[in-house]
Amino acid sequence: MLEIKQLKKSYGGRTVVDIKSLNIRAGETVGLVGNNGAGKTTMFRMLLDLIRPDSGEVLSKDQNVANNDHWKDYTASYLDEGFLIDYLTPEEYFIFIGGLHHLSVADVADYLKQYDEFFNGEILNRGKYIRDFSKGNQNKVGIAAALMQKPELLVLDEPFANLDPTTQIRLKTLIKSLKATHRLTTLISSHDLNHVTDVCDRIILLEKGLVIKDFHTDENTLKELEAYFAE
Repeated sequence: MLEIKQLKKSYGGRTVVDIKSLNIRAGETVGLVGNNGAGKTTMFRMLLDLIRPDSGEVLSKDQNVANNDHWKDYTASYLDEGFLIDYLTPEEYFIFIGGLHHLSVADVADYLKQYDEFFNGEILNRGKYIRDFSKGNQNKVGIAAALMQKPELLVLDEPFANLDPTTQIRLKTLIKSLKATHRLTTLISSHDLNHVTDVCDRIILLEKGLVIKDFHTDENTLKELEAYFAE
């Protein structure tokens, strides 16, 4: 699904991403973990062609994301509230996103029914603009909107941040369900080691832009990560 080759990005003379080779297979749920400044968000932004690398390339289905737009047809993402149109209500925003994917207002309303529990009565019919919602509720809007196109590849940056415990559990259930039913390939960055090891079948540990570890999760993964970050 994804292949990274000799990918480098520097700011102010400091290298923030330096990944020689990395492959993500279709259907994998991959977690990126690392301290602040590890390069997780920068890597995601290059993967989505939001910023260009200094050298190297990101291939999606064997095509360089910087040279074509085909990957956009099957890729969805939510990195932060900058992806939202915050002067709209959630209803207006969902209708706008649905229109981009040729969905009618009725189609959008039908689509949103599956998120009743996830929204927990805090999103729809509140008479509020997106900018007036909490960060956690903005996350809910962004994630639900991203999934509207039924992507093959989903990229989420810190999706568990600012969510209450109940919603975190519901999000994990949603991610696992999509993997099982749609063979969705998902990339998730997170500072929460418990959540990321629970939901991901592969973990990539980044430190100062470098891949330090890349391994499949098992019953010992959480302890290994905790030991690493405790050093």
